[in-house]
Amino acid sequence: MSDQTPLVVVTGPDKRLTFGWWATRLQLWRVGIRAVYVTPNRPELPNKVSGVIIGGGDDIDPRHYGLTGTAGVNYDAARDRLEIDTIQHALKHRWPLLGICRGAQLLNVVHGGTLYTDIRPLRRHTPNRNSLFPIKQAELEASSRLASILGAHPLAINSLHSQAVRDLGGDFRVAARDVDGFVQAIESPEQPFLFGVQWHPEYLLWKSRHLSLFREFAEQVRRFRS
Repeated sequence: MSDQTPLVVVTGPDKRLTFGWWATRLQLWRVGIRAVYVTPNRPELPNKVSGVIIGGGDDIDPRHYGLTGTAGVNYDAARDRLEIDTIQHALKHRWPLLGICRGAQLLNVVHGGTLYTDIRPLRRHTPNRNSLFPIKQAELEASSRLASILGAHPLAINSLHSQAVRDLGGDFRVAARDVDGFVQAIESPEQPFLFGVQWHPEYLLWKSRHLSLFREFAEQVRRFRS
């Protein structure tokens, strides 16, 4: 790709193995977008950014949405701070913004929403195990913008999370739920492109419907850049 190709930021952790970043980068390459990886140790946003993807990863510290205690996990305070700042910067500039799994949850928290700290004891009809492969379905709201992108019929999704959106923040509305009723996608009607999906579309490389989400993101990035 040339330097004239639109550039977006993908956030993530400072870890040796960053599968989520490489999978997301590949999906973006497939739709003609360059990406740069931003982490707490590499926090600078490059010039001429035209969009942001907040990636998946560790759970968000409950203190960011008014709770105390833990769900028995380690939190990444530096990453929380970096991504909160990045989301606020993207909102200010109205960049196309996509949150994946943890990223969807953090979008909701930044807008004043809350999360379930651990949904595993509450699941009844969906599996508790984590899987990169589709193991459940998202029921999309027929009137949602997300359904216009992905289609309104049920979507096979993977599952790699124990937290989930509880109370919606800001002007977000639910775009999809699973059969247990947990939120699987949120969207803002007030922004050109502001979506959060609880699953990991970057890992579902062979599923054309999931590529459609990146394709629409790329289209909005090009519109913003022009």
